Amino acid sequence: MSGKSAAAASETTPTLKTGLRGAVIFDRDGVLNVDHGYTHRPDDFEWITDAQAAVKAVNDAGLFAFVATNQSGIARGLYPESDVIALHAWMQAELAKVGAQIDAFEYCPHHEAGTVAGYTQPCDRRKPGPGMIRDLLARYPVDPARTVMIGDNDTDMQAAAAAGIRGVKFGGGSLLAAVRPYLAALGPIG
Repeated sequence: MSGKSAAAASETTPTLKTGLRGAVIFDRDGVLNVDHGYTHRPDDFEWITDAQAAVKAVNDAGLFAFVATNQSGIARGLYPESDVIALHAWMQAELAKVGAQIDAFEYCPHHEAGTVAGYTQPCDRRKPGPGMIRDLLARYPVDPARTVMIGDNDTDMQAAAAAGIRGVKFGGGSLLAAVRPYLAALGPIG
């Protein structure tokens, strides 16, 4: 990964680093938004039912809300890394309209079968690798015992297990309904 890619692959919003907090780590495509295949523009983005309310509920519970998403479309030459950064900024602005926020977006632009030089390599940040989750746990005051990964694929569950956190498979429907049972167990700021 080039220096520029390394910096861009970890987009953060400043957060207070006092005490350990629980967290919900959301996969993006198929969990926060309908997976139309390589979504990279706001015009193609469609929120999953109650996704914004789910993020707000996580925020209101005093938990970190993170995103960890594979973005192999970059390595495949389907869109530039700047499109992912712009889409995440747009998502953050849309969430702000309902009083919600993502504390950090993590993405992996790599894929071994890619065609774009610099991105065609194995990477432990690419799920099922645990790298994105481990980076979040290292950078933020997160209690892994009170953290879950909400994903729609086996690779999300494998990444969670490899990082030592619980994986919760989302099968569709209301994301708020899927997240709500975990909020009290993950607890407020510690």
